[in-house]
Amino acid sequence: MHRGALASALWPVSLLYRCLVALRRLAYRLRLVRSARLARPVLVVGNRVAGGAGKTPTVIALLAHLQAQGWQPGVVSRGYGRSTHGLVAVTAATPPHAAGDEPLLIHLRSGAPVVVGADRVAAARALLVAHPEVNLLVCDDGLQHLRLQRDVDVVVFDARGAGNGWLLPAGPLREPLAAPSSAATSLLLYNAPAPSTPLPGFVARRCLTGAVALDDWWRGRPATAAGLTALRGRRLYACAGIAQPQAFFALLRAQGLDFEALTLPDHAGLDVLPWPADAADVIVTEKDAVKLETGRVARERPATTVWVAPLNFSPEPAFLAALDAALAPHRGVARVEG
Repeated sequence: MHRGALASALWPVSLLYRCLVALRRLAYRLRLVRSARLARPVLVVGNRVAGGAGKTPTVIALLAHLQAQGWQPGVVSRGYGRSTHGLVAVTAATPPHAAGDEPLLIHLRSGAPVVVGADRVAAARALLVAHPEVNLLVCDDGLQHLRLQRDVDVVVFDARGAGNGWLLPAGPLREPLAAPSSAATSLLLYNAPAPSTPLPGFVARRCLTGAVALDDWWRGRPATAAGLTALRGRRLYACAGIAQPQAFFALLRAQGLDFEALTLPDHAGLDVLPWPADAADVIVTEKDAVKLETGRVARERPATTVWVAPLNFSPEPAFLAALDAALAPHRGVARVEG
C-alpha cells in the first residue's frame, strides 16, 4: 500500500481521530450515551471508507431480494447533499435537492417507503407511523450512526479496499478496518471480483443492465441490452457525477462504447447541463438521471437524446443465504422500543 508524504504528515491527526472514534464507541458501550432500539428489526448498509463503495446499488439490490423473500422493508437515510432540514418523506415527485439524489433513486428503483433525516432514529419512527406495514428497516449509510441499534450490519467495500490502511485524514478509513460491530451479525460484501481487504467476506458482480431513454426511464420502463449496443459507433458523451466515475466509464467501454467522458463531482447538481449543445447522444448514471427532468433537457438541449444506463449489483448466492439466515429470527417478531 502506498503512503505518500501528505498521508505521513497527516498521520498524527489520524491518531487523534482514532482516539475520538474509540472514545465515542466506549461511551455507547458504557451507556454514557444511549442508543435506541426500534420496534422493527434494523439492517444497516454502510462502508468503513469515505466516499462511495457501491453502497446505493447494494441497498437497491438488497431491497429487491428482501421484497422477493416476503419482507416489507422501509428505508431511512441521512439524505447527503440535500438542501432541506428535518425529516422528508420521499416520493417520486420529491425534488432531488430536497431528499438527496441517492434516497430518491432508492425509492424510484425499489418502491419502498423512504424517509430522510440526520437523526435516523427520528426518521425511522416517522416512517413506521406513516407505514405501519413495514416489518424491516434498512438504514442507508448508517454504519457509524451508533445511536441506532441494529440487528444486521452489511459492510461494503469496493476494489479499493482500505486504501493505505490509515484513518481520516491520512487515509480513507472512517473507523479501524477491524472495528467491532454492534450488530448481532455483520456481513462483509465486496463490490469487486475478489475480496480487497484481509477480512473474509462475499463478493458481488456488477454490470450495466442496458440503456433506456431518459423519458422512458422516468416512466419506469426497463433498460435493455439492445439499447446499449445501439450506441456503439455513435458520437457519444458519457456523464457521471458519482464517487467513482471511472468505474462507470470502464463498464461502458467493456460494452464497446467509445465516448468523451464528462467527470463531475459526486452528487453534482446538474443545474447547468454539462454537455455541448450540439451533442446528439449522452449516457448518464441513474444517480444523475434523477436530477434531469425531461422537459428541461428538451428545452435546453433539444438536439440531445439522453440515455440512462442502470448499474446492477448481484451479490453471490452465499451472501444472500447468510443474510436470510441472520434475519430469519426477526421475521414476525414485535418488540418494544427502548
